[in-house]
Parts: sequence; C-alpha cells; structure tokens
Amino acid sequence: MSAACGCEASEQTVDRQEHAGWWADRAMLIPAVSGVALLVGLCLEWFIPGTGLAATILFWLALVACASQFVPGAMRGLFTSGRLGIGLLMTISATGAVILGFIEEAAALAFLYSIAEALEDRAMDKARSGLRALLSLIPTNATVVAAGTIRTIPVESLVPGDLLNLVAGERLATDGVVVSGHSSLDVSAITGESIPVAVEPGDQVLAGSINTSGVLEVEATAAGTDNSLTAVVELVEQAQHDKGQRARIADRIARPLVPGVLILAVLVAVLGALLDDPGVWIERALVVLVAASPCALAISVPVTVVSGIGAASKFGVIIKSGVAFERLGGIRHVALDKTGTLTRNQPTVIEVLTTDGSSQTEVLGWAAALEIHSTHPLAAAIITAAPHTPVARQIEETAGHGITGIIDGARISVGSPRWLRPGSLTGPVQELEDRGMTVVIVHREDQPVGAIGVRDELRPETADVIQELTETGYGVTMLTGDNTRTANALALEAGIDDVRAELHPEGKAHAVAELQEHGPVAMIGDGINDAPALASAPIGIAMGAKGADAAVESADVAFTGHDLSVLPRALQHASRGRRIINQNIVLSLAIIVGLLPLAITGVLGLASVVLVHELAEVIVIANGLRAGRTKATTSSPHPGIPAESISTTTAHAGSQSGAS
Repeated sequence: MSAACGCEASEQTVDRQEHAGWWADRAMLIPAVSGVALLVGLCLEWFIPGTGLAATILFWLALVACASQFVPGAMRGLFTSGRLGIGLLMTISATGAVILGFIEEAAALAFLYSIAEALEDRAMDKARSGLRALLSLIPTNATVVAAGTIRTIPVESLVPGDLLNLVAGERLATDGVVVSGHSSLDVSAITGESIPVAVEPGDQVLAGSINTSGVLEVEATAAGTDNSLTAVVELVEQAQHDKGQRARIADRIARPLVPGVLILAVLVAVLGALLDDPGVWIERALVVLVAASPCALAISVPVTVVSGIGAASKFGVIIKSGVAFERLGGIRHVALDKTGTLTRNQPTVIEVLTTDGSSQTEVLGWAAALEIHSTHPLAAAIITAAPHTPVARQIEETAGHGITGIIDGARISVGSPRWLRPGSLTGPVQELEDRGMTVVIVHREDQPVGAIGVRDELRPETADVIQELTETGYGVTMLTGDNTRTANALALEAGIDDVRAELHPEGKAHAVAELQEHGPVAMIGDGINDAPALASAPIGIAMGAKGADAAVESADVAFTGHDLSVLPRALQHASRGRRIINQNIVLSLAIIVGLLPLAITGVLGLASVVLVHELAEVIVIANGLRAGRTKATTSSPHPGIPAESISTTTAHAGSQSGAS
C-alpha cells in the first residue's frame, strides 16, 4: 500500500521484472483472487437459492484476504506513531459493516481498496521503469586490453586507466577518452540527441553510448560503478523520494481530514441516534467514513510526478525532485547564461582580414606558428583554422599582449589591437569587434598584414529555441559576464532583447532575484560562475550533466546533453504535468465534497459509496500516468555540427575590397 495513503508501503523487490504479469505480483494476485471469490459469492446469493452459506464463506474469504493487505499496516501506524491514516478509516468502516451484518459490503470495500492500492503500486512501478531502464544501458561485462591481450571482465571491476576495446554495435561500459580509432556513437539513449556523434582520438565519450561502426580503443576515466550514467540514475532516483510541493499540499489536506471525518462520523451517529433509529445513523456514519476518505487525493499527485519525471529522463532531462518538476511546470521567464549555454563554449575563427601582399593562408599560418607556443585561450581556434603551420623560432610571449617570433627570416607578431596597431585595418577591425568578435592583429616586420576575428558562436539551434520560447509566451533574458558589446551582438543574432552583461556570479544571482519579481524564473547555465544564480532561482537548470560539478549540484534540473532545443520540450512537458496534477486535485476534492451529503442523507449506501470512491482512485491513477507520455520530436541541429565556414576579407588602404 502507498505511504501516501497513510498505509505502510509494501516492499517493492528491486529486481522485479519490468514486464511481469499481474499473476506474478502478490499484491495484485491476492485482490484479484479475492475479487473472483466476491463475484462468485454475489452470483450464488443472487441467482441460486439455498447457497447463502457458501456465498457467506466466499465473502469472508475475500474480506480476510484483502484486509490482510492494509489492516496490519494501518494498525501499526496507529499504535507506533498515532497516525490516523486512510487505512485506519477503511479498517474501521469494514469492521463496522461486519458488525452491522453487511459482510458482502465489507468484502467489496476491502477488495476495491486493496485492488486500487495494488494498481497504484503497479502504476508507480511503471513510472519508475523508465528510470530503472537507465541502469540497463550499462553492460554487465566489458572488453579490456591489458599486456597485449584482450579479455572480458565484469563492469564492476573497471577502474580509471583501463583500456577498453569497443567494437561496432557494442555499448560503452563507463566514461572515457578515445585513444585510437574513428567512429560515430549513438548517444540517443543518454542525451536524447538523435544524430550519432562523430568521435576521434582525444574525444570524451559517455557510458551507455553505442559504437555504430569501426573499432575504438577507449581509456576509462571513471570506474564501472561510478560514471556519468550512474550519477544520472542517482539524480533521478532522488525524485522518487520527493513527492513535490503539491503532494505535500495534498498531505496537508489529508492530515486534518482524517480526524475531521472521524469526528463527523461520530456526530452523525450520535445526533442521528438521538433523533431517529440509531442503527440507520450508525450505518450512515460508517458510509461517511468511506465517502470522505482522501486516498484518491493522496495517491494521485505522486503517481503524476514520478511518471512525469521518468518520462523526462527518456529525452535527456534529469529532474532531481517532485518539487522541481512542479515548479518547472509553472515557469514563465527563462534566464540563460551565454557561454556554454547559448554558445558552444568553443572559440572559432569567423573572419580573416588581409592587406595587400598577404593572403588568408599566410596570415593564418603565421599566427598559428606562434600561437602553437602560446597559452592564450584563442590559440586553439587559430591553430585549428590554419591550413598549414610553418616553423617559428626565437619565440617571445608578452603576457596580456601577444607573442612574437621569426618565421622564414621575418619577424612576426601576433596580439590584441591594444598592443599592435591595426593600421589600414582599423575600420574593418572595429566592425568585427562591434559584431562581438575578439580580434587578433598580425604584424610582419612591424607592419599590419592581417587581422583574425574569433568568437564563441551560437549553437545552431539557439535562434530557433529563443523564437519558440517567445512565441509560446516565455520571457527570455541573457545573463553573462562577457563585455556588453559581445553580449549585445550575440543576443541580436539569437533574438534576445533583454541582455544583462558584465555580471559577476553574485550579479547573476541578483539579476535572477529581480526577474522573480515578475513571475517564476528558470536559470540555465553550465559553469561554476552560474552556481549562485542556479541555486537562487526557483528552478536552476544545468546545461549538460557532465558540466561543472558546482553547476550540476546547485541545479534542480540537468540536461544530459548540450542540445538547447530540449529546453522548450522540458518546459512544455512539465507544464502539462502540472495541469494533470491540478486536474487530479480538483477531481479528488470534488469526489469527497459530492459524496459526503449523499452519504449523510442516505441517498447512497455503503456499497455504492465504496464503488464510486475506489473507482475514482483508478481514474486519477490513469490520469496521472498520462504525464509519462512523451511526443517524438523531429531531429534538431546537433551540437557537433562544425562551425560556419570562415569568411575572409581583404582590405586595401583602409577599406574592405571583398570577402572570400
């Protein structure tokens, strides 16, 4: 039975087969068999004269069997903690019905209550099955290469540093780095990204990924039992123990309702007995106990929350708690960090300016020859963009300014426009900076020969995501520690009007607090500097469960991948779940309000009230399971798509002459 209903939850076997039939589930089997006994007893009583004793025996069998499912837990709750739970109400009602001689009604009450509780347990199991399925993504064995031999070992034995051999069609057992081989990995089950990811030596790969072709050698960076996938499972399982804020509201309604119903039943019995036939009013008092039982209210919200969280995990959204799920459904404004969230967090050469006598290839090659010796964060972008890299000698780096060296007998300098004058490129360089680029100037023999524009580009899906959010009524704000010029340029391309730039970590948290004055806010980020804002926002969303630990720990929700297009889907999914929760609460309360006067006035008898009330539980459980339905989405741009082609411009005498 569900603890939400005031009964002690029956222990669920961890290794229960996900698709086991009801006949293999004792909690379902006992009510089912008892239901058959009840039905046969009713048929004997109604249609075959002289079989009253046999029918009564069947009623008693059904009553005792079903009562064994909830009476012990109800009594333990009463005597150990003084808890007046739903099971206690059902126990009192069934006992009263027996005392009054309504054996079949008592059996029906026990049957419907126990079968509804069993259905709830199976519903919760079904909702959790998607979460437990994550564990099945980890294979039981792994193939490792050691001392020149290949052998198979249990995944539990894997330690960082082991070399894994991953053939086509095999699933990766733990996180690692590709050492050799080229292939594509199917990560759809991990991140929700539908397009396979191309990998090569040096790329990080996640546990649970499937190798689609070729053979890869992967060096393990995590143990087999402690990797990104097991961490995701742990995050998801936290949600199973937190029913959410709305569930606690349901509990607050149920707690005073139970003693209130007991008092009401006593008043109905006592006052009615003073005015009329005591037997009639005692019976009605028992009916009141059943009619006002808030079990449907208590079980409907947890089923919805767990079902919704389990479904979200299937498309790459890890929601840590029921509270987070419900709050996510009420979000009306989204604040997004720029670097790593809206952008790739991978600086890329976007444009190259050249002067007369110099070519794009020469300028990039000269710059790369020096930057290969530099620790500057833009060095990798320039090295990657260069078609070839000549050899540089006599390298000298000036921290914060640039680097110089000798290439083919000529002195080459690379640095910022604040250190090296742009000369005739001043105008075009200013235009690049206005577009949010960081510009590197290249000098040859102390004369400007080129300029390279580098920028952390927007993710391919960013503009479409922002448009979808604004069209569906969400407010959008960019929060960044970057300079205002770069932030405004990227915000313009993304379609974001509200930009807060040059913010320190505490400034982001303060900005989130300001936005909250106008409605619930979700903060999305991926770095350590986002942690305060993620923690202070009603909902913090970490972009990538493998992002900064501080960000993931501070967030309420984590995306397992880096595809921003998951955001609108997550918001819509949680919003739908919130609507279902509201429906269940209203329906549950309406049932209680509607049944009470009918029970007090005697319009409905005990059997009728039991039938209506317990069927209502089945309805709210079924409605709650709708939160676990997800719609398939079309393929979205993948984070691994290469950056835009580099455009080049040649400037003559201070003016641009064209673009290549």
